Amino acid sequence: MNAVDTNILIYVNDPRNPFKQSIAASLVTASTEGVLLWQVACEYLAASRKLETMGYDRAQAYQYIRDLQQVWYTALPTWQVIDRAESLMNRFSLSHWDSMIVAACLEASVQTLYTEDFGYSTIDELAIINPFTSP
Repeated sequence: MNAVDTNILIYVNDPRNPFKQSIAASLVTASTEGVLLWQVACEYLAASRKLETMGYDRAQAYQYIRDLQQVWYTALPTWQVIDRAESLMNRFSLSHWDSMIVAACLEASVQTLYTEDFGYSTIDELAIINPFTSP
């Protein structure tokens, strides 16, 4: 299973960078075994406000998350995610929110997280891939 970070979902709906938008849209569309992390859904709804000046409104953002819920498994937060996040912060010097995303991926048995925000290629058994860089 795969998961995406908030930035990937934002790029899907942000026309300012056609290169990243195309890659992000292809990645999301091709992810038939995707996992929508609760935190990512919430962050997306908050961050998508910056797209309002381009005509992307709140109703569209909520509908986009509902559409993803229809195709992807939704990983809800658990207390184990918080415990695991604390350990990850200490071991990898991650921010609280990044450690929560990684912990949620690990708890949901996600194999690959797509993001451009991490400085690691793997954390424990999770592969972390920046889809915008060449391999």
